[in-house]
Amino acid sequence: MADITRLPGAQLYHWEWQRDAACRGMDSTLFFHPPNERDTARSDRADRAKAICRSCPVITECLDHALRVRESYGVWGGHTEDERARLLGGPVPALSSADPHYRTPRRVPPPRPSRNQ
Repeated sequence: MADITRLPGAQLYHWEWQRDAACRGMDSTLFFHPPNERDTARSDRADRAKAICRSCPVITECLDHALRVRESYGVWGGHTEDERARLLGGPVPALSSADPHYRTPRRVPPPRPSRNQ
């Protein structure tokens, strides 16, 4: 079960940075490895995700969020889960996509149409 105690809360200002994310509306499978993805395939997919992150105007906010709430999976702020674990000085996450309890998390939702349109 996910530990939601580190999430920042429901106030909109905690999440506004996601509006400007380069990945907004993209298929989240690029950012989260599928079950049994290993070695070169995993590294190549993560590199493609990181390339998107490098052009993102909110890369700092995204990484800050991922480190603060300890996002367990995926590329956030240009870092994989293993890289974030090393930044935090902890072990690499034990739960992998091969685990039956693993589910691909949702990424930033697609943009909503403006009411002014």
